[in-house]
Amino acid sequence: MDRATYAAVTDLCARLAGRVGDDLLETVRTHYACGEPYLAESALVLTLAYEGIGLTGAERALLVPTLDPDGLADLARVPHVERAPGPFYRFTPRGPADAPDPGSLSGVWAEVAPAHGGVVLYRAWREPLPGAPDAARWAYLLSVRADADPLAAQAGLCSTAHVRLRDTSPLEVLAEGVVVRPYQAALVAGAVEVWSARAGPWRGVSRFP
Repeated sequence: MDRATYAAVTDLCARLAGRVGDDLLETVRTHYACGEPYLAESALVLTLAYEGIGLTGAERALLVPTLDPDGLADLARVPHVERAPGPFYRFTPRGPADAPDPGSLSGVWAEVAPAHGGVVLYRAWREPLPGAPDAARWAYLLSVRADADPLAAQAGLCSTAHVRLRDTSPLEVLAEGVVVRPYQAALVAGAVEVWSARAGPWRGVSRFP
């Protein structure tokens, strides 16, 4: 991908976070990271059309230049919305008493984040509101240096979580200096910082810091 296309698809995925399912968004980002844009776009556009998830004009414009004629035909079946809906989740620093312990995953991601240009790792308990596509769970955001590769970082960290822990917690990766979209802004506003490059190597944190 050229830089313009890369910027467009990363921004589109950030805009769609919280509006489409976690599994779909991870799949789309991983396909893009692996150099498989056709698979990414097919999965995304067909799901949007099938589930009736609308795109704004600005979001559609990000996607149109990357599609072939078949993809454009599928995109025509995706509903249009005038305004993107707000985040369908509420974020808080602490989970309920019966929430899964996030310590293991926080540690694994803090361990590998520096190799991907990681700066700060945030974690929040994500509670669904009406219309949310997924259930309550821990959600994460990793900020990375401006010169890092957010798609590769997201794919790398999620793959590590699958292999080591069989964990599928959702992760957003945000390069410093880009526009912060509503889902990511809400996540960080309700999150706790569990690791930062300033603090050096991971030393562990309490269950609910």
